[in-house]
Amino acid sequence: MTDSESTARPAPRAASVLAINDQVTHLWMVRTFLKHADESEDDEELRGVVRDIYDFILAVGPLEESDDSQYLKMAKKKLSRLRKATELYEEIQPEVSGHTNFVMAARSLRLALNAITHALQSGQSGASGHPASPPPPSAERPATGP
Repeated sequence: MTDSESTARPAPRAASVLAINDQVTHLWMVRTFLKHADESEDDEELRGVVRDIYDFILAVGPLEESDDSQYLKMAKKKLSRLRKATELYEEIQPEVSGHTNFVMAARSLRLALNAITHALQSGQSGASGHPASPPPPSAERPATGP
């Protein structure tokens, strides 16, 4: 292998970047479901949740078009907005609809947020090539009521 061949290959992605990118897939599906739900037509708060989820997705951008440091920087920058959107949706979801699809959207959004948060917290080890560990089981499941 020549020097030019070795420099032409992109560096392996950090585990934290790959973990976040996997969760962006889930965010996209939740966003799409909520955006197209009839309930969002008349609910400004729900439309705000949809916009905030999209803002996070748009900020990190396509994985193929960004380097790891920029991807992680944007994810960190937009995490608080995603957290607020998640908390708001969890709060308003029972009022919006008790249908299983809306309940599962809330759970999926929470799981994605938890996994992204964990990936960002372990990003230093993931960026150096060490694999990021999965979030602890307690962080994966939101508390459920009686």
